[in-house]
Amino acid sequence: MSAQFYVSPEQLMKDRADFARKGIARGRSVIVASCLDGIALIAENPSRTLRKIGEIYDRIAFAAVGKYNEFESLRQAGVRYADTRGYSYDREDVTGRGLASVYAQSLGAVFTADTKPFEVELAVAEVGEDPAADQLYRVNFDGSISDEPGVVVMGGDAQALATALEGAWGGRDLAGTSFDEVIRTAAAALPQAAGTLEAGTLDADLFEVAVLDRVPADPRATRRTFRRYNKDEVLRTLAGKDGA
Repeated sequence: MSAQFYVSPEQLMKDRADFARKGIARGRSVIVASCLDGIALIAENPSRTLRKIGEIYDRIAFAAVGKYNEFESLRQAGVRYADTRGYSYDREDVTGRGLASVYAQSLGAVFTADTKPFEVELAVAEVGEDPAADQLYRVNFDGSISDEPGVVVMGGDAQALATALEGAWGGRDLAGTSFDEVIRTAAAALPQAAGTLEAGTLDADLFEVAVLDRVPADPRATRRTFRRYNKDEVLRTLAGKDGA
């Protein structure tokens, strides 16, 4: 009977982390940013059906990078958790922090106990009454969670993308910035950082865009704040025209 090779726990965790990071880095980037109008979510995603951004509950949205089948299963689990908690208790009891904590526990358990970690990184966004009340959480493949101040950048060369955004925004406080300006700046930075397009060239088909409106169009009719942009709205926004 042959003996199995011994691998130290430290080396095993390091190998799993390196494996997950490489998978996430191969994914296309996502930007989540809080601004005056609410929270904007912009992804570099040419697919019209395999979404990286989605609605979870009334004022909560989800964005992810990595393996689609893995983060889609997490999104669906988050919707079930939110619906069950909102029905069993109160809709106000469904919070971005609670959802992010559930995701962190699930990813941490998979990273520690399963053969292969999930190759995903998640962002949970909850829009508040003003920019200071917005909540943005980043949840990593190993279950670590962080509260991000204003902007979350994930996937691809995230460091290069964050640097491009910092240069474009010039350190400005986005609390006074509109959806249109944030979306245009993020869309311009995404292909530049990823090297997929020449600078200044924007193609609406490459982007998936959604927002959490701070004030819904008709708050009497619905509490939902999530709104997905269609291609025409993305085109108008990238062209700098009103009506997006």
